[in-house]
Formats: sequence, C-alpha cells, structure tokens
Amino acid sequence: MKDFAEPLARLIDELKRLPGIGQKSAQRIAFHLQRASREDAERLARALIEVKDKIRLCSVCNNLTELDPCGFCSDPTRAADVLCVVESPYNVVAIEKTREYHGLYHVLHGALSPLQGIGPEQLKLKSLLERLKSGKIREIIVATNPNVEGEATAIYLSKLIKPLGIKVTRIAMGIPVGSELEFADEITMLKALEGRREI
Repeated sequence: MKDFAEPLARLIDELKRLPGIGQKSAQRIAFHLQRASREDAERLARALIEVKDKIRLCSVCNNLTELDPCGFCSDPTRAADVLCVVESPYNVVAIEKTREYHGLYHVLHGALSPLQGIGPEQLKLKSLLERLKSGKIREIIVATNPNVEGEATAIYLSKLIKPLGIKVTRIAMGIPVGSELEFADEITMLKALEGRREI
C-alpha cells in the first residue's frame, strides 16, 4: 500500500525537485496546499505560469526582467562606468539590499566548474566582453561566491579583462559581522587579513 494517494505523491515528488526542499518539507507543503482553498491553489498555479510566460533575461545584463532592458540597465541615474559581475540574479538582490551600490550589473548565470561541465562557453561571458568594447566601463567588481568555483571564475575574469585596461576588483571576504574570531576557520581568517583596510 502506498503512503499517499497518487496525486499527492506526484505533488510531493515535484516539490522535492525544488532547491532546499527535502521529503519532509515537500510533504508539509503538499498537505498545506491540499488544505488550502481551490482559489489559493489556482492563484499559486497562475503565478507560476505567469513567471514562465513573462519573465525573460535582460538583453543587456542577463538579469531576470519583465521589461527589456531591465530596470537597472534603463535607469539613467546609475553609474554606467562600474559593472558588478555576479553569478545569479538573486546575487543582484543581495547587493541591492545594501543600498550602497549604484552601478550596473552583469549576470553570468553560473560559475566555472569543470567537474560539472561548466566552462567559459556556458557562462554569459560573450555578452560581457561585448559590453566592455563600448569603452564606457572603467571598473569591474567581481562578486562571485567565495567558494572554489567562484574563486576560479574571479581569477578567469581578471585574466580576461585586465589586458583590456579595465580595473578589476574583487569583493572583500572574511569574518562576518557579529561573530567571534575564535570560530573562524583558516581560509576565512586569511581572506579577512588579505582584505583589511585602513581605519
């Protein structure tokens, strides 16, 4: 005998395919959706379909957008000579939360990972190089994740862009605010020391 009726089991299986959702979370969500009103379920289904139908990549920066070009690329108040390169659209959201960055973005949609078959050809590098040919960009801020793939991507970008005479910087990494030094691992401590600044 099956644990769940077939439609519920299918919903749980589909929910488990989402990032960060395991078996128990998928079951909780599925049971919640089953208990919800039909209108709530239809509203969720419409929202999912609308995202698939209306959201596309910005033709300039590759960020997710409904309008092309996106709001960042079409904003005349943003600094057009600074470009922050990130791995994914949700990295843009994290940077925007600071309310301190006022330049433009370029979304790579991934990071170099030879073991997963992700090389330079799989990233949005061609459009980045096209943007740099305009001669307007004076600085590239590489804001890839502080992991092996992100570091490899940052080094690759630096070697690719520096010969063009454009300044390439990397976001600082190190000890998180509110933590204690004794809990920092060697790599985090090394990055914190390397990224130190005068006060």
